[in-house]
Amino acid sequence: MSHLLEIKNLSVAFPTHDGLVRAVSDVNLTLDRGELVAIVGESGSGKTVTSLSVMSLHNRRTAQITGQILVQTPDGVVDVVSAEEPIVRALRGKTVAMIFQDPMSSLHPYYTISKQLTEAFRIHNKVSKKVANARAIEMLDLVGIPEPDKRAKEYPHQFSGGMRQRVMIAMALINNPDIVIADEPTTALDVTVQAQILELLRKLQKEFDMGILLITHDLGVVAGIADRVNVMYAGQVVESGVVDDIYYRPLAPYTMALLASIPSVAAKGAGQLSAIPGQPPSMISLPKGCSFQPRCALAHLVPNHLCERVMPELTEDEPRHLARCHLELSARTHAAAEARANRIVGGQA
Repeated sequence: MSHLLEIKNLSVAFPTHDGLVRAVSDVNLTLDRGELVAIVGESGSGKTVTSLSVMSLHNRRTAQITGQILVQTPDGVVDVVSAEEPIVRALRGKTVAMIFQDPMSSLHPYYTISKQLTEAFRIHNKVSKKVANARAIEMLDLVGIPEPDKRAKEYPHQFSGGMRQRVMIAMALINNPDIVIADEPTTALDVTVQAQILELLRKLQKEFDMGILLITHDLGVVAGIADRVNVMYAGQVVESGVVDDIYYRPLAPYTMALLASIPSVAAKGAGQLSAIPGQPPSMISLPKGCSFQPRCALAHLVPNHLCERVMPELTEDEPRHLARCHLELSARTHAAAEARANRIVGGQA
């Protein structure tokens, strides 16, 4: 196995009183060393469920998980889905670490920053408290927290939102992991702090030579930081490719619609945005055919109502560029070019 992380045919479902919630269906993706791969989509598209599966943080007694999540470790490849809990527990924080979405709820309010960082370090390293504390201060300094020896003795509520997020990054990197999962790391932060956090992640990625899996709903966030992008909708990957292909040559109607909803100073018709009509489907009762068909501006171009009857396969329409759509490639390419030039999706300018 040459990839740090390889997800094969991952499906995750949760039984509920209302029915089976099919949160993720047949997801495939890879992550290599030194690479930043983004998973983008609306809320409820399956992004976080996928990332939590990599850490094996779903309740194994209730969640129905199939497929493989292969993680490269110094001792060989581990399939997180089938591995015993002690093996997976040894991976968490050591080989695979996670930066959670809300640092205020992820950090314990009753313990100092130093206490929480040293605990994360000593779980995987047999060292004294003194050595662990020195490592904690070193990491706080590395992520740009001023006076780290002093701030380490403080509590989470004494830090700003951006500084708490830096603490979470320090905790994730304290054991030099090969893979870091960043789940919406810039949520609730102002634009300036967002840019600082993203720049910090990129800098530390190069320094630690790790792979980063970035989870976000914002295509604008990953524009200048990601190497490859996976766009998810209704639990499935609908488009996958290098970042320039996704932004400038999208091949899935959903990706085109997402891009059209991003504000642009170059857009025609200032002040108007192209919102995607309708709502995402229920994960309990998905449409029979293409999940995006009820909201798609291009579905009427596909003959014989195929979009309503058959789910399209994820196919490699161009080299290293996969998309899920029944419409002819030439028609999609034309639609993408027109939308980019005129900011028109679904008839709205």
